[in-house]
Amino acid sequence: MPVNLPPGLPIVPDGERPSSPLRERNAVHSPLEKRPVDEAYVSGPYEMSPEDFEEAVSDALQLIPPKAASAMDNVAIFIEDDYTPQPGENPDTVLLGLYEGVPLTERDSWWEAGSLPDRITIFRQPILNICSTREEVIDEVAITVVHEIAHHFGIDDDRLHELGWG
Repeated sequence: MPVNLPPGLPIVPDGERPSSPLRERNAVHSPLEKRPVDEAYVSGPYEMSPEDFEEAVSDALQLIPPKAASAMDNVAIFIEDDYTPQPGENPDTVLLGLYEGVPLTERDSWWEAGSLPDRITIFRQPILNICSTREEVIDEVAITVVHEIAHHFGIDDDRLHELGWG
């Protein structure tokens, strides 16, 4: 497992998005694109079952190129309904996803000695709140999953914005 990964390791979809029952239920397939936040918050909320949302997260994980997926180490992915701001945080904080852990680029030889897995949490309700269609939810989930996994690889928010995954 390489400790020093190159900055800006590309984590982008290879070719077509995976097919899933979620995709088959949609006649239209929109390309992966990020909408401006102000426009997005006006459009939602979209209703989606927890099972369909979990399937969207599972499909998004399939977007990670095999080479990058095999480099992921000691990370668990969770889905929660909403983010609860921590003490001292703005109570109006809204997060779509959260990475908690030690990025691969910061781990040393002592890291594995008793370390808990890194944690990526995808927050269901905030994503549904900014989306008005199933396609938007699927795309937003994919963007959020890739964004949080990129943090596991040590890629910061500024670089993710440069790469179009911000």
